[in-house]
Formats: sequence, structure tokens, C-alpha cells
Amino acid sequence: MPLLASTPPFSLDLCLESGQAFGWRKVDGAWAGAIGQTAFLLRGVPNGLEWDASGPAGQASMQLQHYLALGEDHPTIVRQFPRDPFLMKAVRCCGGLRVLRQDPWECLAGFILSSTKQIAHIQQIWRNVALRWGTPMKPCGGDSSPIIHSFPGPSTLARRTEAELRGCAMGFRAPYLLEAARAVDGGTLNLETLRSLSTGEARGRLMALHGVGRKIADCVLLFSLGKSEAFPVDTWILKVLRHVYFRGKRKVTAKRLVQFAAVHFGPFGGHAQQYLFHYARMNPGFAREKMRRIKNP
Repeated sequence: MPLLASTPPFSLDLCLESGQAFGWRKVDGAWAGAIGQTAFLLRGVPNGLEWDASGPAGQASMQLQHYLALGEDHPTIVRQFPRDPFLMKAVRCCGGLRVLRQDPWECLAGFILSSTKQIAHIQQIWRNVALRWGTPMKPCGGDSSPIIHSFPGPSTLARRTEAELRGCAMGFRAPYLLEAARAVDGGTLNLETLRSLSTGEARGRLMALHGVGRKIADCVLLFSLGKSEAFPVDTWILKVLRHVYFRGKRKVTAKRLVQFAAVHFGPFGGHAQQYLFHYARMNPGFAREKMRRIKNP
């Protein structure tokens, strides 16, 4: 395996276990997955990661550096965070976490499939779809390396029926994924052009799709379109905001929490959100922690 160095701190496990992407799985201590039409086998090491890939080494190296944000100036981003004690504790505990830079279609599909599902269930649905319609590939790691299936593109899924998609155990999400695939394949929604729009306008284009609410749209904006201020609010983040920043007040509306987050966490709010999300998910007793509460504006 060649070595790819990273700007510290960096943790491959944190990046791939933190609910940002659903196509990776652990195989004998290494992470197996695909980035586009390239299969990868990744293993974290102290100064970066070792890897094998199915494609040309130069191209695969560039894909990995982009996808895992290996050249990102992590300390500078963290310095932009508000210095509140709970967020700083989350950063210390999850210091090697990065915000991934995924393919917009795969990110949109993944988060449509994520609706009301736990991460393990989403990963299983993803695998079902990839096994059925994706391309089988094998990293250059010898005969023992696993076969990895790419996630099918929008043109492939646009030709499927709702019944076929439901056969992958995605339930009520099937028509939403099918509509999204047909919109992207037919040009009604050009995901790449969303990069040049304001965050609000890009969010509105995504939310025009059935089954895409603000949380899913913000995940796509953050994890694939470079909108670092997008702040996805799910059940875990609602708990964190209410408990830590609003002293446990249950009557605070979701709209108020979103407004607070935009002001408090600033231009890199999405990065801060990922620390809060992963820390809370890994430490479900966080609400009982004795910590000075943060005064909200």
C-alpha cells in the first residue's frame, strides 16, 4: 500500500464512522469502499493512510486527497469556532474528524435514503442498491482484497421502477430517490451548478424535490457542495442545542434553534455541527454532563 500523508490531526475512522457517507465498511481492519468508479481499500496510520485502488495511482491519489480533505487547514477552521466549552470538548474528543467532499449525486441519494433510519440500516440499503446496479471492482491488493460495488449513477436509477427500488428495502424513500434520479438525469436539477449559488438558493433548489427537507438539503450542501456554513439539524443536534445552549428548554422551536446556530457557529458552522453530532452520538449521556451552559444571543 502506498502512503498518503495528511495535515494533522486526521483520523480515518472518525471520518468514515461519523454519519457523513454510507458506502464504507471495515474488512480485516481496513476500510473498503468506492469513490465514484474507483474502488479503495484504506488503512489509517499515524501520519496519514495507506491505500490500494482499482484505478491509476495518480488519479486515485488525487481522489483520496479531495474526498478526505487531506490538505485542509484544519487548525485554521477550528480557530473560527466560537470558544464555548461544549464545542471545544467535542473538538478535543474528535480531533481527527474532517468534513468529507463527496460526489453530490451520491451524497443526495445517501441522505434521501437516511430519512428516519439509523446509520447501520442506511448502510445496508446502500449496499443493496450498489450490489444490484453498481459496477463490481477490486482494489489492487491481491486475491484476498474484497469486491467493491460502486453506487449507481442517476441515469441507471432513473430507468428503474419504484417497485424495483422498494426491493432494496428502502420503503417509502423509493419514490423520492427515483424522482431525484430522474431530475438529475433529465437536467431539471444540475447539482454542480449549485456550487455557484448562494447557500439559501441552492438549499431551495434541493428542497424542491419531494422527500428533501432542510436537514437533507443541508447535508448535501455541507458534505458535497462546499457550503461550510450549512448546519444540518437532526435529532442529535436538536438535543445538543436545547440542552447545552438553551438550558434544556423543550419549547424552543426548531426555527429558533436554526437561527441561533447560524449566528453562534458562523461561517464554518457545518464543521462545528459535525463535531457536535459525532460527540453526542458517541456519548449519549452528554445531557447529564456538568458543564457551564453557554449564553445564547
